[in-house]
Order: sequence, then structure tokens, then C-alpha cells
Amino acid sequence: MKSYLMIILLLFGISETFSQQCEANLKGEIIDFHDGTPLVGATVILLKDGTPSKSVITDLEGKFSIKNICIGTYEIEVSHPECKSKIVPVEIEGNTFKKVRLEHHLEKLGEVVVTGDNGRQVAETVNSQSLKAAELVQFSDATLGDALREISGVSSLNTGSTIVKPIIQGLNSSRILIITNNVRLQDQEWGIEHAPNVDLNTADRLTVVKGSGALQYGGDAIGGIVLAKPRRLANHDTIFGKTILSASSNGRGGSITSSLDKGFDNGLGVRVQGTYKKFGDFRAPDYFLTNTGTEQKSFSVNLGINKFQYGAELFYSYFDTAIGILRAADFGNITDLVRAINSPVPAFTDDFSYTINPPRQEVSHHLLKASAFVRLERFGKISLQYAFQFNDRQEFDNRRGEDDGIPIVDLELTTHNLDLVVETHPTKDLEVTAGVSAIYQENFADPLTGVRRVIPDYEKYGIGVFGGLAFNFNESLLLDLGARVDYTNIDAEKFYRTSFFESRGYDVDFADIVVQDFGTQLLTNPQFDYTNLSATVGLNYKIKEDLELLFNYGLASRPPNPSELFSEGLNQSSAAFELGDLRIDTEISNKLSFSFQGRALDKRLNFNLTPYANFISDFIVLEPTGVLATSRGTFQVFEYLQNDATLYGVDVDATYDLNEQFSFKTSFSYLRGQDTERDQPIINIPQTNWFNTLSYKNEKWKNLQLSLKSEAFFRQNRFPDNNFIAQVVENNEFVDVLVDVSTPPPGYHLLHFDSSVQFKFGGTDMELGFSVENIFNTNYRQYLNRFRLFADDLGRNFTLRLKFNY
Repeated sequence: MKSYLMIILLLFGISETFSQQCEANLKGEIIDFHDGTPLVGATVILLKDGTPSKSVITDLEGKFSIKNICIGTYEIEVSHPECKSKIVPVEIEGNTFKKVRLEHHLEKLGEVVVTGDNGRQVAETVNSQSLKAAELVQFSDATLGDALREISGVSSLNTGSTIVKPIIQGLNSSRILIITNNVRLQDQEWGIEHAPNVDLNTADRLTVVKGSGALQYGGDAIGGIVLAKPRRLANHDTIFGKTILSASSNGRGGSITSSLDKGFDNGLGVRVQGTYKKFGDFRAPDYFLTNTGTEQKSFSVNLGINKFQYGAELFYSYFDTAIGILRAADFGNITDLVRAINSPVPAFTDDFSYTINPPRQEVSHHLLKASAFVRLERFGKISLQYAFQFNDRQEFDNRRGEDDGIPIVDLELTTHNLDLVVETHPTKDLEVTAGVSAIYQENFADPLTGVRRVIPDYEKYGIGVFGGLAFNFNESLLLDLGARVDYTNIDAEKFYRTSFFESRGYDVDFADIVVQDFGTQLLTNPQFDYTNLSATVGLNYKIKEDLELLFNYGLASRPPNPSELFSEGLNQSSAAFELGDLRIDTEISNKLSFSFQGRALDKRLNFNLTPYANFISDFIVLEPTGVLATSRGTFQVFEYLQNDATLYGVDVDATYDLNEQFSFKTSFSYLRGQDTERDQPIINIPQTNWFNTLSYKNEKWKNLQLSLKSEAFFRQNRFPDNNFIAQVVENNEFVDVLVDVSTPPPGYHLLHFDSSVQFKFGGTDMELGFSVENIFNTNYRQYLNRFRLFADDLGRNFTLRLKFNY
């Protein structure tokens, strides 16, 4: 009997002890990481060995309480709308209090990452459009400029078939900032014949900002901004990659590009990527375009760690390209030049070849970036980035009996950038961004070329301070404000021919820059300082659920680039003799734009209507002014001039889903540019264009996709008269001939086809694509191609591509 009683007492004691150990309470508070405000309605789940046991919801003060918990080690999983779930370890030894901070802006950051790289770097009140990774696949063997033409309001300025520079709403070169992997590209972008040194295959998304809506990168984006954004590095244990092979009939070449990503559970990610392209002479419908081959090699490696509260990244890329310059654009005398311009076929054609002879370009570009960020509780995010770039541009010409292996232009551009950015959220409706950026740049023009240097040696340094805020008045109205001040100093060392110096009046206006007089030459030291103010004001108003209005005013100011100030010599790549002017001053743009965008017809119709006007004071333009005979041949002369100008136009985009398989897309762009001082049209304004695409998609048939695209380019009827009289030899006599270099070519229409299917082969996801450009092999000349005076543009091209995902 006593034994039974002892057992009962023992069990009771154990039960009492167990009961006491499960009477602990866990109380806590869930708050926003940035401003400490309570998060109402957050879900808190108590986990034991990964298994949920109890759950509660936070109250109006963001607080919670879980009762009757046994002593031990637990985890709590906290989740909230617009937040990333978070798991926090908790040691229960009695009554315990736990405060958890969640990032309440991740959903918003995920949305605006479409237009920025990290955080909200592009104003949401300025019009922007993107090309996603799936759309970029068909341009794997093309250029950045070729891909960007898919966006309304974006055209290209070409030098032949291989040098393609983007134009945004009529503006190009130094007026467009190209941002690759969050670094502003510094590659002598001032040259019309200098294509961006960017491998398109490194980008997961291309975004065009039509205006100065990203002051973090600079206040001189009078034309706009191109963001080439790579895919985020993997931050968990995974490995994947892709390879794209392409082969094209026109140019008889192709490309291979491949990337491999590896992630680790500790947040570390690595990516390596490489591309190789090679093409021979391209072909117009009726003849080969001799010496237009191209070869490109590029490589990049990216290493980074990305945690919520901190991260760091190291990135290096190398880009190398050789580009042939159309042989028919190189002339020995004025008579040959005039005959070539007036001839319907090129003055020189030859059989197909992969050889890239002079004249040609060889360009290499190195980019190294180191960046880091940290998020501070109840403050925000601080980012620091350093970037180093080295650009080596060499241009080769036929030296007529001399060594063609010595370049006639050899420019080495070294750039250092340092950027500090602070992003903070004082309240849930207010976001503030501020920062400072500094640049030091040095250009070295190698004198061993034996040719007068087009661009002299110079040093440039500058510092910029910017700030901006975005305030949500309510769910329907967002206000964007931003301002930036930049100081720039240019210190150059240049030799001038004494006769040239005096003929332009520099001996009167710039006598103080002469350092030494060598008789026929003067050594000068021109120095310029510029202080520029830029600003943006924008509104984003949601009229109703599927309709919103964007308004943006942008003030952008751009100091002249070294080419506009100092050019004096031959740019072989464009077969032009270019002259700068020391009197060129800062360009100032005042731009107004509206965007009406929304959905209709049961959300099957998506549309975007963007009218804009850009009023530019002291607009800098490069215009032909005559011809010049040199020891290396006869070339057109182009001079930088400066006058007030107005550009206004409209871009229209719409897509309509006819049914589940068929869709229709249309885009229309119209632009009018006027020199208001001389009361004449501006040169090189893109002609009106209208694109239409009919697409078919069937997911059940191996995700079959077919598209037929129509491109209509209307004749540009507004152009300045830059024609000139030249003396040529006819029948052994000199005669005066009018040379028409102004009249644009006729309008034209092109038709293209693209298709793709997806399938598995040996467990690997694959995509096979086939496309035809210029289906009818149409003869045409693009108004914005500098070589349109000498040859037709490209004929029909068949392309086959194969993509592996692994």
C-alpha cells in the first residue's frame, strides 16, 4: 500500500514540476526596421525543432504574447504583408521579451528595381521602358543600340552597319548616360562613331529613362539614361547557367555567350560570363560592304555577398572589339569623294572577306568595381562604391606606303569614380536619398602616332552633390523632387597650328593660354571650370485603378566635352575632319513630359502616350561645313556649333491581346527639332516611325512563339541645307559641282520574322530560335547612318540561335 502511495506522490511531483516548466510567457514587439513604427497584423509562429506549435497576431501597437511555453530553445517565424519573413532564435528560460525588426519596404524595392539597380534610383514620375531577359535573347549577337531600338522614342545613329549609338528622343552621345552594373560608362562616348563598350549579354534587363530622372548618376542626362542591369547574384545554395549560340547569314558569322552562377547558403554568390562574336563583310541587297567585318571578345566575373543588413560586391569586366570601316568611305581626292556621293553604288566593292583591314577601330575597355552597403536600424541604407575604368581606343588608316600597324589615333582614357549614397525612410510615406560623387579622369593621346592628335592630353576632375525625396500624399498621388550641383574642371595641354589659332580669333580671346611659341605651332594650356545645376519635379497621379498620369519637369545642364572644345583633326572612323571651339559653353535643358498609361477592355489593352517638349539653351550640334584635302585624303569638314533649340514630340505604345494566343503591339514616334536662333531644322533628327508586331504563342506546343514585325520609316522632310560647292576635275578641267549632303533618303518599309520553341534534350532545357530580318531584301538608306552617302544599308539576314539553360 505504501509503495502505491509513493508512486502516486512521485508522479504528482513530476507532473507539478512539468506544469511549472510550461508556464513561461513570451512577449514581444514587431516594428519596422527603418522608422521603428509598429507593424500591425504581423503573424508570429512559435517553432520547436522546425514544427509550428502556437501562433498569434500582433495588436494595434505591434505587440504579441504567447503563453504557457515550456523552458527550452525555440524559433519564432515572423511574417507581415510587404515584408520578407524572418526566423529568429529564442531561448526560453522564464518570462521572455523579444523585439523583432522587419524590412517593411521590400515589396516596394522589388517594384522599383525595374528602373534602378539598388533602391529607388530613378524617379517614378518620369517615363521609362524596359526590355526583359527573354526579349534580349534575340539580340545576343547584336549591339546595345540594336536592342534599344525596340523601345519607342529610341533610334540609333550609325556609322556603317557595325557602329551603333542610341538616340533617345532626338539626343545622343554625351547627352545619354549609359549605366552598366550601377557604374556610369566612361568610354569617350562623345564621338559619334564611338559605339558603347558594353556586352549586351551581361544585362538581364535594359531600361531606358526618357529624361534626367536619375540624378544619382549625373545631372547631364539631357537626352536620357540607359540602365543595363545584370541579374542579382544567387544568395543560397544553387548552381545554374546558360549558353546561347547564334549563326547569321549576313556577315557569315555568329556568336557564343555563356554564363555560370554559383550561390552558397551563407549569402555568397559568384558569376562568370563571356562572349565571343565574329562577322565578316556584311552585305547590302546588291553588293558586299567591303571591310565591315567585326570581332568582339568580352569577359566578366562578379563576386558578392548579399544579406539584408549588409552586402559587398566585386566586379570586373573586359571588353575588346575590332571594327572595320567601310572601304568605300575612304577617298584620295575631292573628285573621288564627290563621285562617290553622287553614285548610286559604292565606289569600291570586293568579294567577301573576314579580314579587317585599315581603316579600322580597335578598342578595349576594362572596368573594375568594388561596392558595399549597410542598413542601419531606424535610419536607412548607406552605400559606397569605387569604380576604375580604362579605355584604349586605336584607329588605323592606310598610311600609303608606311606601316599600317601604327595607329593614327591612340587615346588612353583612365577614370576613377567614387560614390556615396544614403537612402532613408523618415516615415512610411517619405523616402529621402542623398549623396556625393567624385570623378578624376585623365586622357593620354600618344604622340608616337606621328599624326596631329584629334583630342589632346587633358585631366578632368569633378564633384557632385545630389538629393531627392519621394512623398506619397495618399494611395493616388506621389511627389518626386530632386536636385544636383556639379563642379567640373578641365585642364588640357594642346598644340595649335599658329595659323589656325589666329584664323579662329583665339589669339585675341585666349591669348593667356599660350605657354610657348614654336613659330608655326603654339603650346597652349586651356583650363575651364563649370558649375552646373540640375533638378527634377514630378507627379504620379493614379486617376483610377487602371489609369495613371505622370508629369515630369527636368532641368539638366551639361558642360561641353573635350571633343566639342578641342577637336582638330581627322576622325577616320567617320571619314570626317572635325573642329571644336574653345568658346563652346554649357548646354542647359528644360524638359516637360507627360505620360498617360493604363489598361482597358478587360485589361487586354495596355497603352502609353507620352508627349514631351525639350527647350535647350546653347544646344551643341556637329554640322558639315565643307571639305578639306589632306595628305591622307579628302574629307568632309564638320564643326561644332551652338544655338538655342527646341525639340518636341510624342511616343505612343500599345499592346492588345486578341485572345489567349494572338497579341498585337504597335508603337509610333514623332519628333520635331528646330534651331530657334537660325530658324531652321536641326540636323540628324530621327524620322517619324511606326512599328507593328503580330505575335502568336501556344504554350501547349512546346511554348511555340511566332511574330511578324513591320517597320515603317517615313522620309525626314525637315533638314538644314548643308550642301556645298566643290571643284572637281572633269575632262581635264576644274568645274564647280553642287554636292548634296543634306537631302535625306526616301522613306522605307521593312518586314521581319522571329520564332522560337522550347524543349528538353537529355534533361536540359533548350530553346531554338529562327529569325529573318529584311524579309524582302529591300534596298534602303537610313537617314541617321553617316555612311548613307556611300552605300545602302543591310540586306536580308537569316539567324539561327540555340539557348541552353542548365
